[in-house]
This record gives sequence, structure tokens and C-alpha cells, in this order.
Amino acid sequence: MALYEYVTPEQLSGFDKYKYSAVDTNPLSIYVMHPFWNSVVKVLPTWLAPNLITFTGFMFLVLNFLILSFYDFDFYASAQGYSHVPSWVWVAAGLFNFLAYTLDGVDGKQARRTNSSTPLGELFDHGLDSWACVFFVCSVYSVFGRGESGVGVVTLYFLLWVVLFSFILSHWEKYNTGVLFLPWGYDLSQVTISVVYIVTAWVGVETWYLPFFWNIYYRDVFIVMILGCLFTVTLPMSLYNVLKAYRSKTLKHSSVYEAFLPFLSPLLLFILSSLWVALSPTDILQQQPRAFYLMVGTAFANVTCKLIVCQMSNTRCQPLNWLLLPMAALVLLILTGLLNQSETGVLYLWTGVVLLAHVHYGVSVVHQLSSHFNIFAFSLKKPSSD
Repeated sequence: MALYEYVTPEQLSGFDKYKYSAVDTNPLSIYVMHPFWNSVVKVLPTWLAPNLITFTGFMFLVLNFLILSFYDFDFYASAQGYSHVPSWVWVAAGLFNFLAYTLDGVDGKQARRTNSSTPLGELFDHGLDSWACVFFVCSVYSVFGRGESGVGVVTLYFLLWVVLFSFILSHWEKYNTGVLFLPWGYDLSQVTISVVYIVTAWVGVETWYLPFFWNIYYRDVFIVMILGCLFTVTLPMSLYNVLKAYRSKTLKHSSVYEAFLPFLSPLLLFILSSLWVALSPTDILQQQPRAFYLMVGTAFANVTCKLIVCQMSNTRCQPLNWLLLPMAALVLLILTGLLNQSETGVLYLWTGVVLLAHVHYGVSVVHQLSSHFNIFAFSLKKPSSD
């Protein structure tokens, strides 16, 4: 795979001056998880590279996604009348999700413990986090599925966008304020998801068929939790932090256009994917929901990673992600009816292109920054001079 220099010389110069600045005010994180992570990191060997910890945690989420794709590809396995996912899969999903969450919490602590913190480590961590959103959302969806007591695939599509928007809000904050305010919803959701998997293994998916209070189903709690985290916690806190920076005259972008520029590509991606869903001649989201979610989540991760690069290097955000141009042409062809007979094949082909493009981008950026900082991305050892 040929590598490409995605990080400009101006951005490399910005990375040289970068200093990590984050604020975590979540009580769950401060009083429960950080003490736990501090205990965990002490037992890790000092030779274990932080980026390897980060990557291992991410792969646990991918493994969850792959296992559940095998047992529940169409999200029907939890519905009444269908062959259910084996109990051991839910146990594994709960353990893997909690391991991923734990490793995501200790990688930075390991970096500080071994004096190996670099901007590349933070970029690698947050870049994988942006991609992880689609994997844990799709995996937990299998708990309720799309049956009568479950969640429709269109509803889940919009809930996925709520999660994606919640994620990018934090990096939009940092793009404008220079400080990463860690969202409260993340820690709560990860602990809850891990518990839900284990409970599902114990009581079975049949438990979710019945309302638990009046006519309120567990799937309704699932939806309210996602929407509630965004509209009652994440969004108000983000707007407050940006407003506070504006009032203290520490806002990095005084122009409204420049301040909201990071939302342009995500908005266009949302419009294009939603047009595809709404006007698809074969009702593609009903036919291939997993592939469609993966395509949208990966394209979003690519957009977000490029924002993180600009935010960390203190450079201007790119107005338009290049992946949106062929996607716009593709959606236009589908809407004109030229690809009616091959829409599923086109979706799989485009999903493959997006996956390869994003992996190529990630590998290229890691290679470029590793060379710039003269480090190995997955080792504590520096390369020898010869």
C-alpha cells in the first residue's frame, strides 16, 4: 500500500507546538473509573506501548462487531420467532466492550507512566474513538434488534447520527477553545452497554419483549438514554464552553463561519446518506442496514480524523472531505434509477472503497507523524541512527 503525505508542513509545525489540554468533570469518571484505571495501569509492563494498548482496545470492539455480524447480520436475531444469538456471545460482548473501554482509559496513563506521550498518541487514540462509534452502536443494536419490540433500522440510523454528532461536538469545542472537554455521556454509555450485554446473557432477549412499566419498553429507555445524553448534557455543555471562551476572548475563531466550518462535511455526509435512505429504489437500509451503517460510520470517522489533525495542529479545518464528491455522484446515479438492479452491489463496493480509503489515510498519517517525531508508533523504542 503506497503511502501519501496527508499532513501538510504547516500542520507538522503545529504538532511540534502542541500541548494536550483536557477537562474531565464527569463524577463517574473521576470517582470510579480513574481510580480503577490507575490500579490497572500499575500492573501493565512498562515495555507495553500506549498505542498498542489503544489499538488492542479498538480491536475488541471490531471483534464484537464481527461476531455479531456472523450471528445477527440483519439485526433480526433478537426478534420473536427467530434463532437467537447464543448466550456466550453476549458474555463475550460484555467483556470485550468493557476491556475496550478500560484500555481506552489506561493508554494515556501508560504514556505518562513511561514518559512516552506524543501528539501522535493522542491523535491515534481519538482517531480510533471516532471510528469506534459505529462499531459499538451496531453491536448493542443486536440486543433489541428490529422486531416488534425492537428498534426500526431507520430509527437506529438517526440514533447512530446522534452518537456521531455527540462525538464530533467535543472536537468542535477543542477546535474553537483549545481545550478538550470530555463528554459525560461516553463513560455512562460504556458502563451501561457492558452491563446490558451481561444481563442479556443471563435473562435472555425474551426479557426485552415485554414492557417494564406501563407501555414503556426497554428499547424506549435505550432511545431516551441516547437522546437525553445529547440534548440534556453534551450539547448544552458544548455550547456553554464555547460561549465561555467567546466571553473571555480566548475563542480561536472569531468568525461564525470559521467556528462552524467543521460541521460542513458531516452535514453534507448526513444529507447525502439520508437522501440515499429516503429515495432508495430498493429500500437499501431495510435490505442492508449493517453495511450502510458501516459505510456511514467509516466516512464520518474519516471526516472527524481530519478535523482532529487540524484541531491539534491549530490549522484551518478543511471545508470539504474528498470522499463526499464521489458519494454525491453515486447517490445521484442511484436517485436517477440507473443503478436500480445493482444497488446492493454498489453499496458493498462503495463501503469497501470508504474502508480502504480510511485505512490508507490512517496508516499514512501514523507513518508520517512517526517519521516526523522519529518514533515507532507501536513501540517505546526509538529507531537507531543507522
